[in-house]
Amino acid sequence: MTRADVLIIGGGIAGIGAGAELAADRSVCVLEAERQIGYHATGRSAAIFIRNYGNATLRALNAAAAGFLEAPEGVSERSLLSPRGEMMVATEDELDALEAYCSGAEGLERLSPAQAVELVPILRPEIIAGAAIERDAQDIDVDRMLSGYARLLKQRGSRVETDAPVTAIRRDAGLWQVTAGGRSYQAPLLVNAAGAWSAAVARMAGATPIPLHPLRRSAAILPAPEGYDLRAWPLFVSASERWYAKPEAGKLMVSPADEDPVEPHDAWADDMVLAEGLYRFEQAVSISVTRVEHSWAGLRSFAPDRTPVVGHDPECEGFFWLAGQGGYGVQTAPALSRLTADLVAGTAPQLADAVIAALAPGRFAA
Repeated sequence: MTRADVLIIGGGIAGIGAGAELAADRSVCVLEAERQIGYHATGRSAAIFIRNYGNATLRALNAAAAGFLEAPEGVSERSLLSPRGEMMVATEDELDALEAYCSGAEGLERLSPAQAVELVPILRPEIIAGAAIERDAQDIDVDRMLSGYARLLKQRGSRVETDAPVTAIRRDAGLWQVTAGGRSYQAPLLVNAAGAWSAAVARMAGATPIPLHPLRRSAAILPAPEGYDLRAWPLFVSASERWYAKPEAGKLMVSPADEDPVEPHDAWADDMVLAEGLYRFEQAVSISVTRVEHSWAGLRSFAPDRTPVVGHDPECEGFFWLAGQGGYGVQTAPALSRLTADLVAGTAPQLADAVIAALAPGRFAA
């Protein structure tokens, strides 16, 4: 029997980040089903920090995470961010979507079609009806962030157990009894950071499952367009998210921006979905897609209001939700990890009360 103050189910950036913060003053054990941490959504992230991405609650979390990402004390000796930029381009029928995104956003600059093509020369100017850029969007070094949090967790005397799929959970005499990977674990507090499997973990623990829906998001690596230097290109995306593209290690990553409901599993790209998305991308650019070097998919789990679920379960004693991060998990991890530690310790969070209320699991009680 391994005993700890906190058991965390899920070794993605949510569970590892929260574990590192919690380990500052309590013993933590993170249980990860796979043989390595960050195997699912974390390791398949687009890895970019966009301050204006998401609803008002998520934008508040982005703002709260920015300082840590720029100066990740205890996790890395230098910034986790590097310059990139994010440019949205709209066809005539996407202008409403562009206006909706820009509404309430900060730091956006409107661009003419010619200016958009100057930044990404493969775009077709004749189809661009509007464009905007967030120059302060930045790449995130996800590997360094995840490994840094894991190192900090271990330095603080806590542990990560890999190859430990959870098969049973019960609560007895104020303690959670968890069986994972054929071994037994015990703690008074259980944190559900299981990503696409969060609803299943809740059911196993006897908590009322919150409606969390895993959605598949696919991507492909294409050769760099011949004759172009991609290094200074921003991430560029259709205003209604029909596709997006991003320079990646000298090549071009393109995603159909798909959100297909699926059951939790080790996701892979659907060939037809990928082909349809690459076709939509081709309609916006002057190049043809002739070869896909590599493709993959990940699962992004959303609550109905597309806002993360973070906090103590109002009915299930000792059960803490850290789930539903959708496509914002990496960039909000520093803020949500700190919030988790504050809520567990009972200290005043740095986030506004309205943000904490918008995240609370109790919002689904009715």
